[in-house]
Amino acid sequence: MIAVAGIGSSIVQTDREQDALQPFYTPPDPLVGAPGTVIRMEPLGVTVSGGSAFRMLYVSQLPDGTPAASGGMLFIPDSPAPAEGRPVVAWAHGTLGMGNACAPSRSTEPLSDLTTWLPQAMALGWVVTTTDYVGIGTPGPALYLIAQSEVRDLVNAVRAARNVPDAHAGTRYVTFGHSQGGHSSVWSGHLAPEYAPELQLLGVAAAAPALELPDIIGAQWDTAAGWVIGPDVVESWPVYYPGLPLEGVLSQAGLNNSDRLAYECITQAAIEGLIRQKLGQQFFVTDPLSVPAWADAAGDQTPAPLPSDLPVFIAQGTADEVVLAWPNAVVQEEWCAAGSAIDMLWMGGVTHMAAATTAGPEAVRWMADRFAGRPAPRTCDVPPPVPPAAG
Repeated sequence: MIAVAGIGSSIVQTDREQDALQPFYTPPDPLVGAPGTVIRMEPLGVTVSGGSAFRMLYVSQLPDGTPAASGGMLFIPDSPAPAEGRPVVAWAHGTLGMGNACAPSRSTEPLSDLTTWLPQAMALGWVVTTTDYVGIGTPGPALYLIAQSEVRDLVNAVRAARNVPDAHAGTRYVTFGHSQGGHSSVWSGHLAPEYAPELQLLGVAAAAPALELPDIIGAQWDTAAGWVIGPDVVESWPVYYPGLPLEGVLSQAGLNNSDRLAYECITQAAIEGLIRQKLGQQFFVTDPLSVPAWADAAGDQTPAPLPSDLPVFIAQGTADEVVLAWPNAVVQEEWCAAGSAIDMLWMGGVTHMAAATTAGPEAVRWMADRFAGRPAPRTCDVPPPVPPAAG
């Protein structure tokens, strides 16, 4: 293990904070209740302009239907609710690591990706829900970049909001997510209407979404990003795709450190990954896509273009070194050709970490139009600023 010092609060302090939170995040055994049942709630302990903030533990489901608990957050506006109920925004976070302290609702900075747009959402009278995802801060398994799990967690956070009387949450909602959460949000367009037919999904929004997984993996497997993203994938995909081989795909250093790194929070994992890469160590020993089972899994988790009647907003930074710009240029061209109602926002010079906060205000404007029933924009006549191919 490579020791990394001076990152955030001390390990001892973090452990104390997480131990104090553990009773809240320990679900009852057996876990009972329909998906969206709120197990418990408490104030989050942060100030939100125009609203109130809560952490919650709620019932979700694994892909096979087994009940599982997820943590999350709920933000309720101070303004009076309309008779038909408040519109709902379901937020999905990006890659943060699988350890307890990485879960946003357990974090010391729970609003980090919400700062530029949450006050606007409160002012507009929207309920905002978030999910930590099953297995992050709660018993697992965590299923990273597995749409059939992520979408259930995201949609069940909306159901949970509707089960909180003071929220007055209605049936109309949109999803919004960053990076991994963009994958969750966009996949909601395919999976959520059937999973939750009682809810009305009006559109999906994403900042720097991980969509074209074969392109992203093919470009990043032998970079430092492999050390940061790879452990989460290795922890999750063999659970959903039994028999997915690791021997001959991961390096020995990758095999030795994968489980530990998956449960490190993203900053520490990224620093260690950069150090290992500079030392000449790679997480993968070969491109996973050269192995048919891995290529099949990546293709299976890549969403097809959404139908023309479900609007989609995608914001992508041109300086993104994690979810590279060109794979989402591929998305724009392919989805436009398929007839999707796609609105692309290209953000010049914006990095991966800044994508959500930079895109947030524009995403709010786009979501407001969906709640107002206005026609969805389609920006297919504006070509992407980067070529839709590896450069």
